[in-house]
Amino acid sequence: MSRANTLDGFLGGRLSIAQPRRGFRAGHDTVLLAASVPALAGSHLLELGSGAGIASLCLACRVAQIRVTGIEIDPELVALANENAARNGMADGVGFECADAASFGGRELFDHVFFNPPFHPASGEESPSAGRDLAMRDAANAIADWTRSALALTRAAGTVTAILRADRTDEMLAAGDGRGVVLFPLFPRAGEAPKRMIVQFRKR
Repeated sequence: MSRANTLDGFLGGRLSIAQPRRGFRAGHDTVLLAASVPALAGSHLLELGSGAGIASLCLACRVAQIRVTGIEIDPELVALANENAARNGMADGVGFECADAASFGGRELFDHVFFNPPFHPASGEESPSAGRDLAMRDAANAIADWTRSALALTRAAGTVTAILRADRTDEMLAAGDGRGVVLFPLFPRAGEAPKRMIVQFRKR
């Protein structure tokens, strides 16, 4: 049975995006991730776990003349993401396909790879929504596996960018195997510890 969707505006209404009414819904994390990828015109990018395509489309809206491929394990979300690309006039440069982010073997290397992995611990409470649980709860070592996969799919001098819970940053750094990295802590307000971290590796 197909999901019920809402139609939401992103980037001040520049994008009109359908996403599931129930389950994982994109918000600030998705937009901040897209804003953090150092793409330039002519870049070819890969998003792991692209969901309804919102991060990829935000990035393509910000940087003209890029190509973005998104992979997502849920075929209904793949179809929805491609519909979103078409609705916003971006289907020529942004496309989505069904694949597992942890084991994706790309046909080529990419200039930049980016992702928002399931980052709540496997020990956390299981969501009654299967889609939300798959997107949010790391029941299969996703942080480490997606990081290794992303680095393997990135060409020399390219970047891997991810957003995750700040308290799981060390797991991602360990999977990066000593590569140079820049960390962008995101603070909810002054005087409080960061709750999210943007991690960016540069592949040498």
